[in-house]
Amino acid sequence: MKDKKPTKPTQVNIRNKRASFDYEFVETFTAGIVLTGTEIKSIRETRASLVDTYCYFAAGELWVKNMHIAEYSYGSYNNHATRRERKLLLTRKELRKLQQAEKTPGFTIIPTRMFINEKGLCKVAIALAKGKKEYDKRQSIKEKDDKREMARMFKV
Repeated sequence: MKDKKPTKPTQVNIRNKRASFDYEFVETFTAGIVLTGTEIKSIRETRASLVDTYCYFAAGELWVKNMHIAEYSYGSYNNHATRRERKLLLTRKELRKLQQAEKTPGFTIIPTRMFINEKGLCKVAIALAKGKKEYDKRQSIKEKDDKREMARMFKV
């Protein structure tokens, strides 16, 4: 009898790159997400995007809006809508904390990363964020360029 090696799950790490440029993260949380069967299959194929997504509260529950998950290629009439609203799962304590913080002007909740954990469940890293001013964005660009220049100088 052959010994079966456990198959290594594909590394799914979908990021919202624009979020770190536009926002300053105050606090981060890891939330579960309610998905249908064809949605999780598309995510495992890394066919999802977090561009222009945000979170909001409705009836005490946290929802993510504008998240794009492409239709599953082998899904027939059971396929999902690509940009439907999806519920996020957090503890009551975390939900209360986020709801209080979101009421403060200038703060918002944005998804920063979507990944599959070691148990095979899809998780979304969300951040309580405060919008950056224009001069903060210029400073971020300058720091990034300086790091790249330093790395180039020491690499030679």
